[in-house]
Amino acid sequence: MSDTALLAAVAARRDALIALTQDLIRIPTLNPPGLQYLDICEYLGDRLRAQGFTVELIRAHGAVADSDTYPRWNMVATLRKGPGDCVHFNSHHDVVAVGHGWTKDPFGGELEDGKIYGRGACDMKGGLAASVIAAEAFIATHPEFNGAIEISATADEESGGYGGVAYLAEQGYFTPERVQHVIIPEPLNKDRICLGHRGVWWAEIETHGRIAHGSMPFLGDCAVRHMGAVLEEMEASLFPLLATKRTDMPVVPEGAKQSTMNINAIHGGEPVQDDDYTGLPAACVPDRCKITIDRRYLIEENEGDVRAEIIAVLEKVKASRPNFHYELNELWSVSPTMTDRDAPVVKTVEAAISKVLETQAEFVVSPGTYDQKHIDRIGTLKNCIAYGPGILDLAHQPDEWVGVQDMEDSAKVMALTLAELLL
Repeated sequence: MSDTALLAAVAARRDALIALTQDLIRIPTLNPPGLQYLDICEYLGDRLRAQGFTVELIRAHGAVADSDTYPRWNMVATLRKGPGDCVHFNSHHDVVAVGHGWTKDPFGGELEDGKIYGRGACDMKGGLAASVIAAEAFIATHPEFNGAIEISATADEESGGYGGVAYLAEQGYFTPERVQHVIIPEPLNKDRICLGHRGVWWAEIETHGRIAHGSMPFLGDCAVRHMGAVLEEMEASLFPLLATKRTDMPVVPEGAKQSTMNINAIHGGEPVQDDDYTGLPAACVPDRCKITIDRRYLIEENEGDVRAEIIAVLEKVKASRPNFHYELNELWSVSPTMTDRDAPVVKTVEAAISKVLETQAEFVVSPGTYDQKHIDRIGTLKNCIAYGPGILDLAHQPDEWVGVQDMEDSAKVMALTLAELLL
């Protein structure tokens, strides 16, 4: 059967694509804390089971954030018709907090002017729906194929993926022996293939002082002032250094082609009181101050050098500042990853984009991490990309939306990819 028939089968499912996306948006899988994870897994499992898939619902027992109150549920659906390769579409089902500024119902799935609105519409329930429709159209037009199709909906990507893809990878779901091609339908524009992401290193820095009465600060030692010296040295030496580090990775947007660091949080002195506390703070010299840093690094760098740069800042301050004491606590890290442009899944999706969109695919790398890190690091599976509908800049924004035509076009690209790899 021709590509024309397969593409027509996707187009014929446009209304089904819209309805599926709306249904997924209307299940408010908020993370944190992790609401209705089982509901969305059961919904998808029922739909795919009706298409002949074998469905597993898998709770990530013992993973970060998993609890009886908020269990971390995942769904993996498999349809195998022969001994050939397995093509796996992985989407996270969790969404971030709604936030302020919406003019649409965040969980209404409203369709207006070819756009579906809602939290998670772009990131990434539209991509999840597109992968399901692509698989259904392919199965309808090619009921006998050689290999396996897998679709997963996984937990907690928005908070690191440890209750989702990381857990499944640890259980062997993403080994190269079991799965040969992985597509993650993250919202990176329908004409882009995302090859990977920069690295990340999070840490806390705490400076120490000595508490004393605020009217006699000379009897104490202000930890906030010590931290101020750290921030001043970062501004003077570290941030200029990071600005000189450039990568050959095709990272988007342009500003992310250099090394970056975000000071994620800062706190010193007394604990913050509850909102209903109406008194004044105590007059104390703060004996503790803490910052959290989010350092994003390039494939040309390594984690040891990233750590050493921070330690160099701290040691420089220590050498010039009396009574300066600090603690460095590393929180988590992920190495950069980038799939080779000649990898089978890359070349196949590239050709499908050319057929559907009549344009050349753009190759990009994400400034932040996503679940490819676990497939690569734990599963040791390198043949993995992100490709899906949606505009990345809309993710996590008020009035988030995904375009219906973008979803349909991406579904066509995914369906052609299945045909190339499994026929």
